[in-house]
Amino acid sequence: MRNRQWIPGALCAAGLLITVVLDKTQWLDQYLVQILMYIGINIILTVSLNLVNGYMGEFSVGHAAFMGLGAYASAFFSLSILPKSALFFPAALLAGGVCAGLAGFLIALVAFKARDDYLAIITLALLMIVKSALDNMPWFGGPQGYQGIQKYTNLSWVFACAALAVVTVRNVVYSNFGRGIIALRDDEVAADLVSVNTRAVKIFAFVISSFLAGIAGGLFAHLIQFINPRSFSIGKSTDIMLMLYLGGSGSIVGSMLGAGIWTVLLEILRFCGIWRFVVAPVALIVLMIYRPSGIMGGREWRLFVPREGDHGRK
Repeated sequence: MRNRQWIPGALCAAGLLITVVLDKTQWLDQYLVQILMYIGINIILTVSLNLVNGYMGEFSVGHAAFMGLGAYASAFFSLSILPKSALFFPAALLAGGVCAGLAGFLIALVAFKARDDYLAIITLALLMIVKSALDNMPWFGGPQGYQGIQKYTNLSWVFACAALAVVTVRNVVYSNFGRGIIALRDDEVAADLVSVNTRAVKIFAFVISSFLAGIAGGLFAHLIQFINPRSFSIGKSTDIMLMLYLGGSGSIVGSMLGAGIWTVLLEILRFCGIWRFVVAPVALIVLMIYRPSGIMGGREWRLFVPREGDHGRK
């Protein structure tokens, strides 16, 4: 195992090089490139939600709210604050992530004073508040949507951000601090008794999850060049949860598989029109009946798991 730890890094470097070449040469059909970018954005969303719903064992249903905040903040910075140049796109993405992370921090301060299902209720309320607020903000286009966004998102940016999200969640989960996150899922009372600062752990994980969702929102906004509040409704949150539980919660590879399969499945069923939103969930229900733990069932790709003895050095 020791001699194989370089493989994930090499795969990331090779993947980034390939995506840069594809962006420069436009060798792939642009429709396929668009699908690949949607998959990458969905991977970021699913992996980030997995940190809270999968590894920490909480239940957030408002992940689309953080994506929406990141999308609007990123678009606002690129249109109104920063110079209109692709060179400043990373700053716009960072602004979207920070805005979503700050919202996640404020929500976590309130939500994690309670236990049980309060996080689900509070995040659902946040989702409704964010959508209603954006609907009534004319300087962001209101219900008509925010227009004029430049297309700065490309395959290289999506791959780099998705790889960064996966590496971040992987390193958090397999750090000593991450062991506290998993301990919360197994038994919060026992974790508290062995000196895990449960409240700090929850807030930390939730902020990271929200920040990554904001980054995904920024990529999404600068890909489709038009966003409106309906793009970040309860339906979008449901899609993210479906991708998570399809691949299997508590597994990074499961999140990646779930995001990829769900995105491709919806595209394959596009000829069904509105019925694709019926056929795809039915297929998911069948999977849940015969494999309720999802595709990966909490298992992980061995190359994502550090060697024994490495945990304490993180």
